Amino acid sequence: MANDDVKDPEQVTGSMTKLDKAAKPDGRKRRWREHKIARREELVDGTIAAIRLRGRDIGMDEIASEIGVSKTVLYRYFADKSDLTNATMARYVETTLAPRIYEAIGGDLDDFELTRATITAYVETVASDPDVYLYIMANGSGPGRETVADSERMIAEVLSTVLGERLRQMEMDSGGAVPWAYGIVGGVQLATHWWISNRSMSVEDLINYLTMMTWGGVTGIAAVNGSPARFNAIPHPLLPPADATD
Repeated sequence: MANDDVKDPEQVTGSMTKLDKAAKPDGRKRRWREHKIARREELVDGTIAAIRLRGRDIGMDEIASEIGVSKTVLYRYFADKSDLTNATMARYVETTLAPRIYEAIGGDLDDFELTRATITAYVETVASDPDVYLYIMANGSGPGRETVADSERMIAEVLSTVLGERLRQMEMDSGGAVPWAYGIVGGVQLATHWWISNRSMSVEDLINYLTMMTWGGVTGIAAVNGSPARFNAIPHPLLPPADATD
C-alpha cells in the first residue's frame, strides 16, 4: 500500500539546519518527486477502474471511495478534478488507445486490410471503454485536450509515413501523404465521437462506413497516381458512365 504520509520536502526544510540543506536537498526532493509520480499513476489507474465500475458521471467522492482513499489524498496529488481528468486522459491514451493503433498500423497486411484494421482498432477501443472516453472528453480541459491532440498527431504522423512509403514504392506522387493522413485520423475521430454519444448504428456498421469512405479516397488517390494535376484534369461524375445509364 502506498504511503500517503510522505511529506513534500518544501514543507519540512524550515526545520533543517543550513548544513542539512547543503548536504541533502537534492536527494530528498528527488525521492519525493519519484514517490509523487508513482502515486499519481496508481491513483489514475484507480480512477479509470472506478469510472468503469460507476460510469461516466462519477464524482470525486465516489472516485476516492472506490480507490480506498480520502478526497484529501486525491487533492494532495492533483490540483483539482480537471487535473485528475487530464492525467487520466494521458494515461488512457498512453496505455490503451495509442498501443492498439500502432499495433494495427504495424501489421503485415495488404493495403485494404491495413486501412480497415486501423479504423477497427480505434473504433473498437473507444467502444470497449465508452464511460472512460466520455468521462475524459466531458471533464478534460487545457493540457488534457492537448494530450488527445498530441496522440492524434502522433498517429497521423505514423500513418503519413506509411502512406508516403507505400506511394513511393508504387512510384506515385507522395506529396499529399501528410494532409491525407491528418484527414483520415481527424475524420475517424470525429465520427467515432459522434457515434459514442448517439449509438444510432452498430459498431460493425460504423467501421464499414468509415472504411468505405477512407478506402474510396485511397483508391481515388491511386487512380491518379497521387497527382493533383491529374485529378483536376479528369471529369468527376458521381457514377462511372456505364452505371450512370442503368
